[in-house]
Amino acid sequence: MGEARFEPLLPDRLDEVMRVEQRAYSQPWSRTNFIDALHSGYQAQMLVADGNLLGYFVAMKGVDEVHLLNITVAPEYQGQGWSRILLDALAIWARGQAAEWLWLEVRVNNLRALGVYEAHGYRRVGLRKDYYPASNGKREDALVMSLRL
Repeated sequence: MGEARFEPLLPDRLDEVMRVEQRAYSQPWSRTNFIDALHSGYQAQMLVADGNLLGYFVAMKGVDEVHLLNITVAPEYQGQGWSRILLDALAIWARGQAAEWLWLEVRVNNLRALGVYEAHGYRRVGLRKDYYPASNGKREDALVMSLRL
């Protein structure tokens, strides 16, 4: 694989992003979720190499914090360390925005993601009951995690 680089996630790349999103999650973001985030001016970056989309993140800046809304590594590239690179890039950007904290929610049963976040220094700080949609019309709890920058 050639050199990996970050590129802005722009509307003309949404078809590619949606293909990854739908393969990566049982309850993926919709195209409208991405369009709304882009129109709101949220930070949205893609990690690409040799024309392949490795992953992406979408984050929202607050007063002194950044909230990670979506981070995804394409299924065929998972387990290769790309999530750490995405999280590092997010933290660098957040520091440049004078943020003091990074926040995120993660499904309580997403043990792989929990392990990645905890290895990156995020700490569990709360629980949001019935936060995520789940199969069969049910809901799933989310752990709230934070990282002090």
